[in-house]
Amino acid sequence: MNSVSSATVSSVASAPKRPDLHKRSAGALGDLIFAAVTKGFAFLVFALLLAILASLVIGSWPAIQKFGFKFFYDSEWDPVAEQFGALVPIYGTLVSSFIAMLIAVPVSFGIALFLTELAPAWLKRPLGTAIELLAAIPSIIYGMWGLFVFVPLFSTHVQPLLINTLGNVPFVGFLFAGPPMGIGMLTAGIILAIMVIPFITAVMRDVFELVPVVLKESVYGLGATTWEVVWRVVLPYTRAGVVGGIMLGLGRALGETMAVTFVIGNTHRLSTTLLAPGASIASSLASEFTEAVEEIYTSSLIELGLILFLITTIVLACAKLMLLQLAKSEGTHS
Repeated sequence: MNSVSSATVSSVASAPKRPDLHKRSAGALGDLIFAAVTKGFAFLVFALLLAILASLVIGSWPAIQKFGFKFFYDSEWDPVAEQFGALVPIYGTLVSSFIAMLIAVPVSFGIALFLTELAPAWLKRPLGTAIELLAAIPSIIYGMWGLFVFVPLFSTHVQPLLINTLGNVPFVGFLFAGPPMGIGMLTAGIILAIMVIPFITAVMRDVFELVPVVLKESVYGLGATTWEVVWRVVLPYTRAGVVGGIMLGLGRALGETMAVTFVIGNTHRLSTTLLAPGASIASSLASEFTEAVEEIYTSSLIELGLILFLITTIVLACAKLMLLQLAKSEGTHS
């Protein structure tokens, strides 16, 4: 009996210890470190945003003190007299971006829909690759192409047609009045549209491909058309991704610098016609920052950057609120 018990004790003592406790403690420690690191990265984003905002406010403080709220609605921009107003750049930024999105969103939606629902298999990959290549072209290349190729063709063939047709239509004719100079707000909007189409299309195509095939086949089996499948299944399923792609393109349009600088005209003059030269916030910064030697001039340009930062933030916030409102209304309509 004693020999059996002693053998049992010796076998238990000689048995290797289970490493489960050590593994669990090491895993818990790794999870804590991973959570702390990822949390630090997340807060780093907020820290960068606050640092950018603080630097813009500090840099633009002299202009804020001198001009106050008048800076937002004053159209005068006179570096010699040191009188500055941001109305013309704000107007140019919003109008050119609106034109760009008015053109780019339906075109991008059509291309993405064709790639995911209608295109033959042999065409999907080459067309998708071409779109990705367009997205990789630097903006200055778009600007040079717009200035040397698009502007002469636009001023010779398209703008005279717009002036002679839409220029005579009541209520909208004033938008297409004036001489066909080629450069201007409309030209900048079209170039921006060409630039943002690849980005919006790529995002829409990717999110459309995430829709489960069984959902679409079920609706097709009920006799639905392609448009009904897209409208009733694809768009509701991918609504957040589609809005995200549009916001990505809008952000690119709002902040685009070099391409707009080449074709918008860079004139601080407020005009109702889309054919006249104008200025955007980004083009003003690019074309005038090196010339700003006085403190108030530099501060006014930095305040333009602050305004662009605020415009982008407001646009993104409105998009998020729209998504939240759409999410609340799900299931309330038959």
